[in-house]
Amino acid sequence: MKTEDCVFCKIVDGKVPAAKIYEDAMVIAFLDIMPANKGHCLIIPKKHVPTLVEMDDKDLAATILAVKKIAKAVSLSFGNTGFNLVMNNGKEAGQVVHHAHLHIIPRFQKDRLRIKWSHLKYENDEIKKYADNIKKFL
Repeated sequence: MKTEDCVFCKIVDGKVPAAKIYEDAMVIAFLDIMPANKGHCLIIPKKHVPTLVEMDDKDLAATILAVKKIAKAVSLSFGNTGFNLVMNNGKEAGQVVHHAHLHIIPRFQKDRLRIKWSHLKYENDEIKKYADNIKKFL
């Protein structure tokens, strides 16, 4: 199901131009128009779903298999061996376009891109409490 106001759905439908690098029956990939590094691409399921947890297993499998294929092609095309795989899920995580998508960002020896986060520490046996709480929902 597509939504009319989703830019990625418009790319899937050919209503918005994109530098497509891969397409199959379930997935499409294209270069990001505001790349973190040149070669930065987005891989999306053709079916509109906002986040990873809402993707059905077939779309998720097709998307991640495409990610693997494209990551290898990106690395071979640039001669780099590193890349970041990023997926923001939800507004709080920085998701701007609410159509599930993964970023492949090629990395180079002297690029200036920094992906960092602060590191917290669990107090006392707090780590066990978090682990037990998560396990309840699996």
